[in-house]
Amino acid sequence: MEELDEPTKRLVDAANAGDVDGFLAGFTVTGVVDDWGREFKGADKIRGWSDREFIGKQVSLDVDSVRRRGNETTITATVGGNGYNGPSHFTFKVDGDRVARMTIRQ
Repeated sequence: MEELDEPTKRLVDAANAGDVDGFLAGFTVTGVVDDWGREFKGADKIRGWSDREFIGKQVSLDVDSVRRRGNETTITATVGGNGYNGPSHFTFKVDGDRVARMTIRQ
């Protein structure tokens, strides 16, 4: 299994630690979360989404596989917590030392 790049690792670690501020700090200023086609752009929108559906639901991400291609890293993870539970794919588009876009699909 390939290793996570540092920006992606910071987001996954922050989510698993329940650290919403650390999670938000891992995105670029114009960062976007695309959750099955619903887009949340910028820290305020991402925080609202996360509070309702991600970290606010005590999410856990158990990474099963990692694939890196250019500036994108896709992980397959088993999602746990008090919301969705099951397998999912997360693609992180990295811009410098932060994530510009996190796309979630099953």
